[in-house]
Amino acid sequence: MRVYGTNAIRNVAFVGHGAAGKTTLVDALAFVSGSSKRHGSIQEGTTLTDYSADEIERKHSISLGVGIAEWQDTKINLIDAPGFLDFLGEATAALHSADSAVVVINATGGVEVGTEKVWEICDQLHLPRLLFVTQMDRERANFERVFDDVKAHLSPKVVPVEIPVGNGAEFHGIVNLLTDETQLYRKGTKTGEFDTGPLPEEAKAAYAKYHEQLVEAIASTDDALLERYLGGEELSREEIVKALKKGVASGEIVPMLVGSPTLTYGMRALLTEIVDLLPSPAEAPIPGGAPDDAPLVGHVFKTISEPHVGDVTLFRLYRGTIKSGDEVWNHEHNVAEKLNHLSVQQGRERIEVPELHAGDIGSVAKLKDTHTNDTFCTREHPVHMEPIPYPEAVSSSGVLVKNRGEEDKLAAGLHKLHEEDPTFHFEYSSELHQTLIHGRGERHFEIILGRLEKKFGVHAELTRPRVAYRETLRGKAEGQGKHKKQSGGRGQYGDCWIRLAPKPRGAGYEFVDNIVGGVIPNKYIPAVDRGIQEAAVRGVIAGYPLVDFQAECFDGSYHDVDSNEMSFKMAGILAFRTVAPKARPVLLEPLHLVTVRVPGEYLGDVMGDLSSRRGQILGTEPDGRLTRINAIVPEAEMYRYATQLHSITHGRGTFHEEFHGYAEAPPDVTQKVAAEHAKEHGKDKDEE
Repeated sequence: MRVYGTNAIRNVAFVGHGAAGKTTLVDALAFVSGSSKRHGSIQEGTTLTDYSADEIERKHSISLGVGIAEWQDTKINLIDAPGFLDFLGEATAALHSADSAVVVINATGGVEVGTEKVWEICDQLHLPRLLFVTQMDRERANFERVFDDVKAHLSPKVVPVEIPVGNGAEFHGIVNLLTDETQLYRKGTKTGEFDTGPLPEEAKAAYAKYHEQLVEAIASTDDALLERYLGGEELSREEIVKALKKGVASGEIVPMLVGSPTLTYGMRALLTEIVDLLPSPAEAPIPGGAPDDAPLVGHVFKTISEPHVGDVTLFRLYRGTIKSGDEVWNHEHNVAEKLNHLSVQQGRERIEVPELHAGDIGSVAKLKDTHTNDTFCTREHPVHMEPIPYPEAVSSSGVLVKNRGEEDKLAAGLHKLHEEDPTFHFEYSSELHQTLIHGRGERHFEIILGRLEKKFGVHAELTRPRVAYRETLRGKAEGQGKHKKQSGGRGQYGDCWIRLAPKPRGAGYEFVDNIVGGVIPNKYIPAVDRGIQEAAVRGVIAGYPLVDFQAECFDGSYHDVDSNEMSFKMAGILAFRTVAPKARPVLLEPLHLVTVRVPGEYLGDVMGDLSSRRGQILGTEPDGRLTRINAIVPEAEMYRYATQLHSITHGRGTFHEEFHGYAEAPPDVTQKVAAEHAKEHGKDKDEE
């Protein structure tokens, strides 16, 4: 593959809702351009960028993939991003690494929740974009309906540059409104071959309507052009394309094109419009520009773990030029890495290249200390690029190995999977004695478990995450703890009287020494304190730590020979176990502040669901096109909430939760938690 300069590169992310047809489109573009030798199929598992076993089995993208199309002496880096919201992190990485986007919309489905999510990210990044209406050959395909949907839900700045001749089974041609050319496709075409012909009668009304919209939109980007247009003057194609490119770059115009990747209809036109209308890295507003001769800056946006190869690092070069074998400086870890076998990605295949210029996307295998979001630079000119802001995890689950002895492999596998997918996190909670994983939803977790088994030989299953309950006291009580043991020779003796009393929520633990007259020597009193604290960790009701209470030691006795620190610590433990059950202990449950954003039509259902989870609705308020609901919900009731919210709102609702505090649990919850604890430990509270 030849080496391309910065001006001859286009970095384009293909994004949209799941199953919109992005992967099929990327595959067709690479094939029609001649850069890929095979026209793949989702059904057969042969597409260019969906090559992992998971993707072939499930027939949808899970990770972003990179392919290449060479067209009109330009290299187009095709970044194919998954559409399902569980994998929104991959789409986020794709958009942050691109200079422009093609937002793909299914001709039968129109604008869906995934389309809206990626559109929002494009808006935040001010990315120039094209819209492509795909699968025009499908039954119930309707271009006009999709166009109206886009105008209503995405942007009023969208204008068609192409219109179809026919919909569904009747789709057989495309009218280019820029060139006034009608492309009529040949039956059984391999790479989108077509004949040009006159404008068909059935397309004339649509042509008149949309052509006028297009020219008006283009003319409005330039006062001089607008004046000439309003004066009845014809605008040349060169003027129109130049103005259109300017409008796309500023975000004032979003061109809309159509086609069928399966039939390869419209692929040549899309390739041409990508080259003509979308910016090169030199024209894009990327950090620091893209000069070849500037100090090196590159950013890692994806790490792929491949069997028999190891880690493959995908990176975007923002400044400078690199040659195969060059040494770069990893600023995050302060280490040098050698880029042996510098390559570009054509799906699974890595094609070695001698060098890469500013703006290009490359890959390299077997780097030792480089991970996603790391920055490449030179030691003399250290640079740190802002990390990609991946979406937060919204679901949590416990994970448990099925086979004993796989615990260490589990931790190693989870660590590797986090490097591949930064939206996935894991931790071991020493308090809950449970490994917890955090991610984007159940589909995400299914993929994680599948990869654990296939890549690392770890057989694991999901379990409900345990809840970090607490216990506290509502009343006061006092009593004795006496530890006395005689077994020949020196014995053990410790005796203390304590009072327990509640403190305000969040006040913590306080020990009060009220011993007078030396009934317990000073040197043993701290041992009583330690015993009380040790016993309090095990709780009274269900084995959870007792918090926010005062312990007062006010009386006791000792033995000159048999007393020691251990004896008084045991006395403190016994005193706590005697007194705490009499001080009206209660269970505290953690509460989360939950913020849900939903379209208005789902407001009642979502609020009803939150109430059914024992949620306290604090209020609602407008939030752009959505409504924001604020509620306080017990953590125990938030399990699988992401799945339920997705179901209620058809994927249009989002939420954020954060720890709010602790509150007393209702009696039925307390009984249930206590019963589960007793069952788990195989004994009742009195025996513990």
